[in-house]
Amino acid sequence: MNPTILRNEPVLSYAAGSPERDAIRAALDAHAGEVMDIPLVINGRRHAGGGSLPLHAPHAHRRQLATVSQAEVGDIAQAIVAATRAQRAWAAMDFESRAAVFLRAADLLAGPWRQRLNAATMLGQGKTVVQAEIDSACELIDFLRLNVAFARTLQAHQPHSPDGMRNALDYRPLEGFVYAVTPFNFTAIAGNLPCAPALLGNTVVWKPAFTASLSNYLFMELLEAAGLPPGVINFVPGSAAAVSETVLASRDFAGLHFTGSTDVFDALWQQVARRLPQYRSYPRLVGETGGKDFVLAHASADPESVAVALLRGAFEYQGQKCSAASRAYLPASLWPRIKERLLDDLATLKMGDIEDFGNFMGAVIDRKAFDRVSGYIAGARAAGDRVLAGGQCDDRDGYFIAPTVIEVSDPKAVTMREEIFGPVLSLIVYPDAAWEDMVAEVDDTSPYALTGAVFATDRQAIDYASAHLRASAGNFYINDKPTGAVVGQQPFGGARRSGTNDKAGSVLNLQRWTSPRTIKETWVPATNYRYPHMA
Repeated sequence: MNPTILRNEPVLSYAAGSPERDAIRAALDAHAGEVMDIPLVINGRRHAGGGSLPLHAPHAHRRQLATVSQAEVGDIAQAIVAATRAQRAWAAMDFESRAAVFLRAADLLAGPWRQRLNAATMLGQGKTVVQAEIDSACELIDFLRLNVAFARTLQAHQPHSPDGMRNALDYRPLEGFVYAVTPFNFTAIAGNLPCAPALLGNTVVWKPAFTASLSNYLFMELLEAAGLPPGVINFVPGSAAAVSETVLASRDFAGLHFTGSTDVFDALWQQVARRLPQYRSYPRLVGETGGKDFVLAHASADPESVAVALLRGAFEYQGQKCSAASRAYLPASLWPRIKERLLDDLATLKMGDIEDFGNFMGAVIDRKAFDRVSGYIAGARAAGDRVLAGGQCDDRDGYFIAPTVIEVSDPKAVTMREEIFGPVLSLIVYPDAAWEDMVAEVDDTSPYALTGAVFATDRQAIDYASAHLRASAGNFYINDKPTGAVVGQQPFGGARRSGTNDKAGSVLNLQRWTSPRTIKETWVPATNYRYPHMA
């Protein structure tokens, strides 16, 4: 791929009568009645682990999709040995040969594997067909292809060589292995977290989220089909605490590539800090964590655009995106029109089985998520906040929570401050004249700084918000919803309590997985120690 040409994978429509609609139907049908055995993959070999757990579909929790092997301490130790032993040969491989593995994987995913991975993401993670297409096809393909382009750009950055010498930067991998801890909500993130370091010559121990095991294991199989050598990426589903404890105790631990909760990232960072003297090198810690993402509308905003952005931003994939809109600040003059459009649209929104393509939403991921989100809704009611829409929670067949809109009177209400990670949007209506106060409120309310959106047509208002909210969101949107970052277009990541802001989908992230060596070669070395001033 030409590094100067960045092309994103086109998103298929799945419209009635389209070939992709027929293909995904066939892929979903192929899973009917199937219960897949998902093993550990260590050094290219399958292992049963020390036990297994059943994986069920979130929208039909009586339907078992797979039996997932769980790694024990001995299995994790084997994965560490496999990764450390594989690194020398993998790092010595020519960059273009390593890149060829991931470029081939991208083409396989764009072709014969596309609907296999989409179907697994739909069934296992509760995504609608369009959300799966955007994620497990397009975004993952983009990571695989564009990371190669970014890495070529990185390696082309070389120092100046004046007459008499050659200067060079040798982009070495880290010394040791990288630990990739991946989330349930994006198959693309689960694929990128081990693959980005591996592209730069690192080897990886990969712990997938249990609820994403089906799609993640299929992606592991895809990498093997693309020619990934044994031991480069080792797939070890299991208890997060058990896997992390063993991995972080290894002298060869060199880096953590993480997406998940802030609390877990904090705990991992603290474990690493306590063990610093034992490691070969200071480990690289790269993490994307929580968010409490905002939509702020100015009185000059278009109310129809605000209403659509709120619905899509808050409720696509059941609000289970790190970037999902979860708090909104709306001017009183626009509120009646925004409210009418938002509630009218929500009245037509369908929620249910993701195999019914007429549904906009599915179920939240599991029982733990269902209990957490329903608890926030109950707490808001108890506090006297107004539930304008939704609020119904039904776990009889699947973990379904209706898209819920809560109007609060206190900008510091619990649902305006805390990450809920579900289909709940809290909003406050403010007097138009309090615009500047609301900008300050947005910045001050949440400890997170992942994504945020400002809606206005008044350019001064846009500029004011952009300047005063500069530290409030790592991805800042103007007149658009705060979700949907595209690899190569909007590098993704936030700061404050939202992570290390190393911008997945850009060269900035890849820089963290290399330890450059400077090389200076002198053509004619000095033969006299004396300098001219000594004569």
